Amino acid sequence: MSRQIYFCGSIRGGRQDVDLYGRLVAALRRYGTVLTEFVADPNVTDMGSNEGTATTDREIHDRDVRLLEECDTIVAEVTQPSLGVGYEIGRGIAMGGRRVLCLYRPQPDKRLSAMIRGLPPSKDIQVVDYSADSFEQVLSDFFSAA
Repeated sequence: MSRQIYFCGSIRGGRQDVDLYGRLVAALRRYGTVLTEFVADPNVTDMGSNEGTATTDREIHDRDVRLLEECDTIVAEVTQPSLGVGYEIGRGIAMGGRRVLCLYRPQPDKRLSAMIRGLPPSKDIQVVDYSADSFEQVLSDFFSAA
């Protein structure tokens, strides 16, 4: 059975990393089905427009929770702070049975939230610092350890 991967990245919190999200989603396709490819769509704006068939906040919430329920793996790019990404990570962990990888690119003027950085490390939950040039190896290491 193919992995079902829920990719998280900032939408309303800012779309500065959308090009990187596209590269991450392309790499994630090698490991399974990415349920949330729309996160990497450059047509999705920070106002949440063009998010596929879900148009209201309630529809977006319900769709994303349904996709979280379907996934077995969550990969979250957490460099750009986002309430939604934090919610998705927490909700996914609370559901249980999902491996979680949080990817953070260290920045001189930012620190990752302690609620993410402080997650107890395990084989199922990892928070990894990376660079835009090193994520391929990070993904390979994470998925080969499954």
